[in-house]
Amino acid sequence: MRYPEVRRDDTVETVHGEAIADPYRWLEDGESAETRAFIEAQNAFAEPVLAQLPARDAFRERVSALLTAPTRGCPWVRGGRAFAWHSDGQNQPVLVTAESVDELDDPAAARVLLDPNGLSDDGTVAVTMASVNPEGTLLAYGAADGGSDWRTIRVRDVATGKDLPDEIRWTKWNGAVWLPGGRAFSYWAYDAPAGDALTDEMGAGRLLRHDVGTDPAEDAVLFTRPDAPRMFARHWPRDDDWFVLSTDTGSSSGNDLAVRRHGDDALRQLVEGHEHEWNAIGIHDGSLFVVTDEGAARYRLAAFDLASGRESTVVPEHAEDVLLDASLTATGLVLEYSHDASHRMQLATFAGDLGDDVPLGDGVSITGSDASQDSGVVLATTESFVDRGTRHVVEVDGARLVAHRILPTPGAAAPAATTERIRATSTDGATVPAFLVRPADDDGSAPRPTLIWGYGGFNIPMNPGFRAVLAAWVAAGGVLVVPNLRGGGEFGTDWHKGGTKERKQQVFDDLFAIAEHLVATGVTTHAQLALHGRSNGGLLAGAALTQRPELWAAVLPGVGVLDMLRYHRFTIGWAWASDYGDPDEAEAHAYLRAYSPLHNVREVAHPPTLITTGDHDDRVVPAHSFKFAAELQRAQAAARAAGLDADAPVLLSVDTRAGHGMGKPKDAAALEFADQLAFAAHHTGLDGGLREGQAP
Repeated sequence: MRYPEVRRDDTVETVHGEAIADPYRWLEDGESAETRAFIEAQNAFAEPVLAQLPARDAFRERVSALLTAPTRGCPWVRGGRAFAWHSDGQNQPVLVTAESVDELDDPAAARVLLDPNGLSDDGTVAVTMASVNPEGTLLAYGAADGGSDWRTIRVRDVATGKDLPDEIRWTKWNGAVWLPGGRAFSYWAYDAPAGDALTDEMGAGRLLRHDVGTDPAEDAVLFTRPDAPRMFARHWPRDDDWFVLSTDTGSSSGNDLAVRRHGDDALRQLVEGHEHEWNAIGIHDGSLFVVTDEGAARYRLAAFDLASGRESTVVPEHAEDVLLDASLTATGLVLEYSHDASHRMQLATFAGDLGDDVPLGDGVSITGSDASQDSGVVLATTESFVDRGTRHVVEVDGARLVAHRILPTPGAAAPAATTERIRATSTDGATVPAFLVRPADDDGSAPRPTLIWGYGGFNIPMNPGFRAVLAAWVAAGGVLVVPNLRGGGEFGTDWHKGGTKERKQQVFDDLFAIAEHLVATGVTTHAQLALHGRSNGGLLAGAALTQRPELWAAVLPGVGVLDMLRYHRFTIGWAWASDYGDPDEAEAHAYLRAYSPLHNVREVAHPPTLITTGDHDDRVVPAHSFKFAAELQRAQAAARAAGLDADAPVLLSVDTRAGHGMGKPKDAAALEFADQLAFAAHHTGLDGGLREGQAP
């Protein structure tokens, strides 16, 4: 196997007294002719190898079937009208509206309000934000092209289904939040990029007010901090009397809160210091309700008296469960908790007295919910590893459950499987749990090909959820393992912070403990064990590959953060310092250098590796994957030349019309997933019964 020739130059940068070689830095210029030639050569090299995988077509058939099965998103109600995202197999889901929630499923009563599939010929323009005003008359939506985080906001008249002239470019992150009267909204935007919009670091953003029907160039600035360009702001929650401003400085940093009455000039600070999370959820009877981890690692519900600014606890921290979110109804509170990484819902009074549990089922995640202070109806959707989605209609009266029903969802059930919890002991003695999903016919009597899907970062939990790529693996007879690693949000602030900055190595150690437990207990063998992760999970996979190559039969880093010494120099990368640390600081540089996948590639035998990225990724820029693939291929070839058993392929597959993954068309996603699954299956021995034309 002769890898494509990749030029290495003599670029060396001295950082904190250490000379750091960066021979592939030229690959950071994604638009250069040489980089485009690199992409073409890598794809030309990878495609014939992937095309020969025995299970590729079978997995493509199965994944396509799962991706195109009907889905129904969580409904929401505004101004007496119901809205929801529905999909019946299209590349992008469509937004439908009707007079009631039940009529959303009636073709005779519902109508399509917005069909993103008509925004491009190839389905690569996705709607990544949609907000209907409280009156139910206007829709503000954000369209993103080719998987980019950049989006353009437009406004559509709900009655006519036609767009108004409004068009706002260069917006990111926050959705549109409607202001009193329902004819204006806030949004977050940046100056038009002066250089490469897909790679250049962004400057200071602005929170702006747009009045529908006016020129966006004249939008008023609600908040900006040119002196602190690494600051975000959002106006939330929406309230007719009060403007609530939240500011933060990173992806998982704490936030501050300030308030003012609409029409007033001066903001009054409620919280400052960016030390803790203060997730404002709504205002009732002069109090701003907030979910916070201040003094509560598993979070508590607090309230600020807006007249005095005094803060008090409404619902204390739970002894075991993590308070994820809360919302206000007309008569009380709805609390969402995480219990051992699965979700539950409980009602409470405004005073914090706990009431009835809502029977959403065991081993599920709440994937969407909608409650209104004008109503006693709560809408929610749940998923599990074996349930593609269930919609719940819940009627409440304060802390009392009045009624609960489930809306039927069309389409076949998910592949049959069983889910259990396993637990391993990590290097520091902590217990690390994981979900283990077996095919229905697996009694555990013999080891099976096993895929670990991991993440471990940014306070993001890995809960039960239906993903086509994972369901297809289980349907093919493989075992799926989803670990709850440090850095994630499954068990509160301490669990999250235990896997950040100088403690990031603990995340990798947690993964290794799970992998070794699976082998020790006979679930699988090292020759049958594959690892897959995306984004921060791609970092997990890259670090696991470079640190413990002998553990894996195959490794699949997707859109990974792999150059930990320069991640902060591109687009929004600097915001990740809240989890990773700032490479410009000497202490952080030292621990980042110690595990950075790009800088720890050794000339040893690596397992089969498939690296995937999109050349339009403006969140984790593809240079991470380009540089890592080039260095890994060089090291693998050198190891083979030195006489080591290093014949396993190292492939880089680049989607030239995709970004980080959000809004990716289903047909393109099916191709990517099929390649990843077939690669993992081939190298773990799962593809023995999968041949062309046989769907798993």
